[in-house]
Amino acid sequence: MRHLSAFIETVRCGSLKAASERIFLTQPAISKTLKDLENILGVALMHRDRSGIELTREGAVFQQFAEQALAALGHGLASLDALSAGTAAPLRVGALPSVAADLLPDVIMQFAEFSPATPVMVEDGPIEGLIDRLRAGALDLIVGRMGPPERMVGLSFTPLYAEQVVFAVAADHPLAAADTPEMLASACVLYPPKGAAICSAVDRFLLSQGGADWPKRIETVSGAFGRAMTLGPAQAVWIISQGVVARDIAAGRMVRLPIDTSTMAGHVGIMARSEEDPTPPMRLFRQALLEPRTATAFAHDRPR
Repeated sequence: MRHLSAFIETVRCGSLKAASERIFLTQPAISKTLKDLENILGVALMHRDRSGIELTREGAVFQQFAEQALAALGHGLASLDALSAGTAAPLRVGALPSVAADLLPDVIMQFAEFSPATPVMVEDGPIEGLIDRLRAGALDLIVGRMGPPERMVGLSFTPLYAEQVVFAVAADHPLAAADTPEMLASACVLYPPKGAAICSAVDRFLLSQGGADWPKRIETVSGAFGRAMTLGPAQAVWIISQGVVARDIAAGRMVRLPIDTSTMAGHVGIMARSEEDPTPPMRLFRQALLEPRTATAFAHDRPR
């Protein structure tokens, strides 16, 4: 595990220096550990210089299996801890903010009926970070939009539904009653930052519309901050996945601006490690996600 952890963290961080800070080892210690691993395997895994590291062909292949091995070991250790404590191992679910705010609460309640003895841990955040934690074995599965193709190697994706991106404002916002959003240029706009699942789709959409120059642009993935800025005195325009604000719109607190965002729709699905056999709780959680009543409840306004 020591050899594999040093290798994986070095690849993820891109340098020995950054990896040493993550796993609390000196650079010489990591360098020796990586050299020992290469001697054990009989192949060079990476080239190292002052600019960072570059995987060899053998290193790129080994990376996928090393990540899967660490993830399996991590899950095994968590199960042993739970067994020693006399409790069931938790199901660790990663979710994009839109999923955590809209879909997941009802799915968790459905899952509790299927597996009442299984505790659930939910973690939300940007897709890049969630994928890293899935690969490391810190999460059992993710519910969210598919990551970039280069990040999906070794992972499976099962589509659930298509979700749109919306321009949302408070119900009493001046733009809410406008036929066309001419005032958008002068509004405070909340925008998805780099690394957010919808960022590239929003960038492409705005480019197709001739671009946008927003001097009051704020980049954020925080649901709490976005809701406070949109519903509070700032009266921001929030460019966000529909799921994040679906309950606010349904309750009449927010409305969706009349902007055709159908080209920004993307599939939300289940991500898991492709080479790992799902545990019984993982199978039951998938069943809860695919339950007809659950799917129907969250299919509103979502093109399939």
